[in-house]
Amino acid sequence: MDILNAKFVKEMCDTTANMYRLGWDERNGGNISYLLDEEEVAKYLDLSKISRNIDMGFKADPLIGKIFIVTGTGKYFKNVEKEPENNLGIIRIGKDGHTAELLWGFEDGSKFTSELPAHLMSHMARLSVDPENRVIIHSHPTNTLAMNYIHELDEKKFTHTLWEMCTECIVVFPDGVGVLPWMLCGTNEIGEATAKKMKEFRLVVWALHGIYGAGKSLDETFGLIETVEKAAQIYMLTEATGKERINTIKDEDMVKLAQYFGVDYRRDFLNLPGQSIKRIS
Repeated sequence: MDILNAKFVKEMCDTTANMYRLGWDERNGGNISYLLDEEEVAKYLDLSKISRNIDMGFKADPLIGKIFIVTGTGKYFKNVEKEPENNLGIIRIGKDGHTAELLWGFEDGSKFTSELPAHLMSHMARLSVDPENRVIIHSHPTNTLAMNYIHELDEKKFTHTLWEMCTECIVVFPDGVGVLPWMLCGTNEIGEATAKKMKEFRLVVWALHGIYGAGKSLDETFGLIETVEKAAQIYMLTEATGKERINTIKDEDMVKLAQYFGVDYRRDFLNLPGQSIKRIS
């Protein structure tokens, strides 16, 4: 079977093309990693054949034997759909926990994204609290990034503002948005900090850089970031008027939304008298 017809390859092509179209991933900005089912991959590849062994620069023992499809370093999202075999790779975490075994892709000699350590650390963190987690996406959504420059970078205040912008927000990301200060990208340090946040949040803002999202599927993860970006756009549009907002979604109304849709939300991110603190795990 031709792997280019595999659902997971087509999903990666569709998602990267859509993110580029929306302006979230300029040039080679942004990266995706997607945990695959071994049996599904085996329909298309001989899993005993390894093209290359690539050092990952850190140990990921909890992921030994796991297979991921990932975007490549220096690759443009706009080119993934046209040349998936050069811009994507399928890797398996080797028995030493330190090596990525290339099973397919990166045919032009390239390798996985430089953010792979941050991705795999986030996968490990999310899997520890949600065994169904499969996807990590990093991107640079325009309005979310712009909001970083004029809004206080406090995760409670940042989340609360986003929740106020769209009725659906507290339902879509009731666990809120984590926020990290500016850090040097591509390092294990930012990966470790992101993974720590990922134990509480499915969304983590990298200040003045972009956002990380985690989910059970590409659609869910894309949708999380998309909803944050829409809320950030509404915030930036209203701020641009220079007028004080006279209408907003009240905290008590957010509670009604969460209760109606049956979602468990960050109660400590609302400002209600006598409300007990409850963190989402």
